[in-house]
Amino acid sequence: MKIAKNQAELIGNTPILKIPSLSKITGCEILVKCESFNPGGSIKDRAALKMVQNAIDRGDLKEGMTIVEGTAGNTGIGLALVAKSFGLEMLAVMPKGQTLEKQSMIEAFGAKLKLVDPVPFANENHFYHTAQRLGSENPNYWWANQFENNDNFLAHYEHTAPEIYQQLQGELDFFVCAAGTGGTIGGNSKFLKEKIPTIKTFLVDPQGSGLHSFIKDGEFKAQGSSITEGIGIMRKTANFSKALLDGSFSIDDSTHISLSRHIKDQDGIILGTSSSLNVCAAFKLGLKNQNSGKRILTFLCDLGERSASKMQNEEFLNEKQINFKLSLEEIKNKLK
Repeated sequence: MKIAKNQAELIGNTPILKIPSLSKITGCEILVKCESFNPGGSIKDRAALKMVQNAIDRGDLKEGMTIVEGTAGNTGIGLALVAKSFGLEMLAVMPKGQTLEKQSMIEAFGAKLKLVDPVPFANENHFYHTAQRLGSENPNYWWANQFENNDNFLAHYEHTAPEIYQQLQGELDFFVCAAGTGGTIGGNSKFLKEKIPTIKTFLVDPQGSGLHSFIKDGEFKAQGSSITEGIGIMRKTANFSKALLDGSFSIDDSTHISLSRHIKDQDGIILGTSSSLNVCAAFKLGLKNQNSGKRILTFLCDLGERSASKMQNEEFLNEKQINFKLSLEEIKNKLK
């Protein structure tokens, strides 16, 4: 291992972990790529580095400029870390209501934080449009545009997925993950499909998002709501359009949060909201392929402590009327 010159050079090359309890129950290998090992604590470090590095190489982002981006948290943290590594400034525009842990981490890395009211995407004051507006109004700002910037997709097509392929020596039967910008699922599914023709790739969607409906019926329709952050969307982004998928399914909060409690107790793995949904989806595929020995991989997206004020807060979960005490048998029945 070489000595890294800055934190940005530590991004990537994360380990893969087998979840013992779920693998034993399903008779499959339930694997997670541990993206919490990135220096900013999440998979979004990868997209942040690729977007910034390519913008610098193109001449779009120069010394003394400020990166501005709308974010639910993790991309903002990743961009703040990368900005600091390259000697740049960072302004994160975040909707109110995200975990305080994410807000504090953005500021801890030296970025400025602008909180805005959570409003529908059609509203001009949505965090996405606010960041875009700020970027266009100030010539010293560079708007990262993670939803439509294909460098997000390339971070995973050129780096994350090749890592997976090498680590598993090309032996993988199923890949599943949630989507926010679509960069992670787009880049990984496309590369893995090209390299492993037999692999099956799936999207898992939280309630309140319309991607599952779009894949299933071609229309963006949503029902219910979810406490998950940074995933789920009601439009087709440039990054998501590159995804190669065999199907999708939706999982409610009670099911995946209850399973996360089982994993915490049995395996000592603390999951954040998006990781909890991902792992539940991998478990669902394992149950559908019971005792087949199939290898199923998803992402442990970030540090579990980043969602602790929601995931580990029983008062909050009760207020949201989320039944987080489903038994393992009840979870299995709901995932059938």
